[in-house]
Amino acid sequence: MTLIYFILMLGIIVFIHELGHFFWAKKSGVYCYEFSLGFGPKLFSFKRKNDETLYCLRLIPIGGYVAMAGEEVDDDTNVPKDKKMYNKPWYKKLIIVLAGVINNFILGFVVLFIMALCYGSYTTKPIIGEVAKDSACEKAGLKTGDKILKINGKKTRTWDDVTLTLTLADNSNAQNITIETNDGKEKNIKVTPKKIKDKDGNVSYSYGMGLDSTKYHGIGNAFKYATSKFGSTFNSMIVTIKALVTGKIGVGALSGPVGIYTIVGAQSKAGLSGLLYLLAYLSINVGFINLLPFPAFDGYRAVVILFEKITDKKVNPKVDAIVNNIGLMLLFALMIFITIKDILKLF
Repeated sequence: MTLIYFILMLGIIVFIHELGHFFWAKKSGVYCYEFSLGFGPKLFSFKRKNDETLYCLRLIPIGGYVAMAGEEVDDDTNVPKDKKMYNKPWYKKLIIVLAGVINNFILGFVVLFIMALCYGSYTTKPIIGEVAKDSACEKAGLKTGDKILKINGKKTRTWDDVTLTLTLADNSNAQNITIETNDGKEKNIKVTPKKIKDKDGNVSYSYGMGLDSTKYHGIGNAFKYATSKFGSTFNSMIVTIKALVTGKIGVGALSGPVGIYTIVGAQSKAGLSGLLYLLAYLSINVGFINLLPFPAFDGYRAVVILFEKITDKKVNPKVDAIVNNIGLMLLFALMIFITIKDILKLF
């Protein structure tokens, strides 16, 4: 079942993303050769009547693409020039390029909203709901109901901010936590987390505090939850990318398809709500990653379109294609590295 969940989840995310590109390309009159889910050998394909596009399902379910005329190198003389992407107005090209990202964000938000509406939702505010007995937080004086305002000077607007900030912190030292108590007073408290070693010698740190477990229901609460969770997930991605660039976390901390497969298996134990949350989380992540101005990502293509508009100069399509191909090779190399790392973790 984990394999089925994994394929369905990635399939939905990829389909929604590529559908955004495809829909707006068609609406803008761009000739589309192929709409494909997956990579590698073709499993199934068909064409609709009076439609030039070949619809394909391919073997490896970790991506997809829409092949459009005039997207990179213009070498097809059989397609009219007015149906090639490079001949479309800059704003139409920008919409086509960013439509996949927007679709992923919409999917993530809608799934979070539906999940909260059907199952209820927890608060996303950084308010301590419980403090474990004899924990580091209890010894430092933190209490249930305290609101965490800052950690080491960094503002914490949501519980996700608290979790991520503590994860990236140097937990071998005390953390300076600024709180607002129940009576509205602001206090600075130093918390030194407990160092824990497992049987394999792996070190982790425990603070002993948790989120409020009260569930909230209704359309209004569901909308608030989806909005806040979407924002905190997006912000977490920004913080994570910064940490990767600055070296606070290594590439080894990333997960690929095998790692995601393992996470899907764990989340499935929480039932449908756990799988829905993971679907929303991954969809927002895919949207964010594609916004990065790195070759082969949608963000890079958007930057090129805006550069051409601002400077009124055309980027050499052959050079652009080479840069994109180099970007793809680097991404595949990274994916292979992460996949090997994830496989080794299983043993």
